[in-house]
Amino acid sequence: MKWFTAWRRRPWAGYAVVLVALATIGVVYAGFSPRTAQATDSSASADDLAHGKQLFNQNCASCHGPNAEGTRDAKGNAIAPSLIGVGAAAVNFQVSTGRMPAMNPGAEMPRKTPVPVFNPDTIQVQYPPNATEEQKKALRQAAVDKNLNDIQAYVESLGNGPSVPSADQVAPANDKVGLGGTLFRTNCAQCHNFAGQGGALTYGKYAPPLLQSTPTQIYEAMITGPEAMPVFNDTTITPEQKRAIIAYIVQTRSEANPGGNGLGRIGPVAEGLAGWLVGIGLLVLAAMWITAKKPKKLKKQHD
Repeated sequence: MKWFTAWRRRPWAGYAVVLVALATIGVVYAGFSPRTAQATDSSASADDLAHGKQLFNQNCASCHGPNAEGTRDAKGNAIAPSLIGVGAAAVNFQVSTGRMPAMNPGAEMPRKTPVPVFNPDTIQVQYPPNATEEQKKALRQAAVDKNLNDIQAYVESLGNGPSVPSADQVAPANDKVGLGGTLFRTNCAQCHNFAGQGGALTYGKYAPPLLQSTPTQIYEAMITGPEAMPVFNDTTITPEQKRAIIAYIVQTRSEANPGGNGLGRIGPVAEGLAGWLVGIGLLVLAAMWITAKKPKKLKKQHD
């Protein structure tokens, strides 16, 4: 045992013992872990990722590059940004709103109808015999959900980012509409207008209207910062405050216009223009009509 005592006194003996202990624990854990279940899960995940990559190559790779690393023109200007690390929420927002895939990349991508593979109204699926309209609709929606989930999973596998929020996370906090209005006017109205009608920005960009945005898309926009929009993480605006903002947007766009015509709800510019063209214009015409008709007494005196 003298050799063991001598070995134990060496400076590196402690490190060797730790390495042997870790290796032993790893071997024992691998031996008792459920290998069959893990193999099944990884196989299913691999199929989803392969399908997501296929969808990416068909719809996104031409602009974002075959490895989602982004592309640049001959002068080095970015054509499409890298998608590494953007996360599933950014993919869901861009694809579900029809902004991506983009036919003609520009300063701002407008909202449009999603392409057929991500559109439940136009996606092609096989129906079973004698399927009802409700069953067909459900099958189309399931196919779209499958495509969205797979392409989101593929992009997320390239680098972690914000995940798609759950239904509970985006549910409007209807008891905090007042707080939502204050937060919206403080953080969002400068670009989106106080009623969510959108507005012009610099360099050809604009803040889009929020009339068609779903609660999920509004939440995703806040946590991913698409286009020129900044990112509002949970330390800047808490999840509960985000739900309050969603409640304000949903309520505001459904409110009736007290004056009858909201003039697009784009603010005092439209109202001032209407005031000048309609109000002042009518007053000018009335004044011209009054002065054009001379009283009969003045006509006789003139004669």
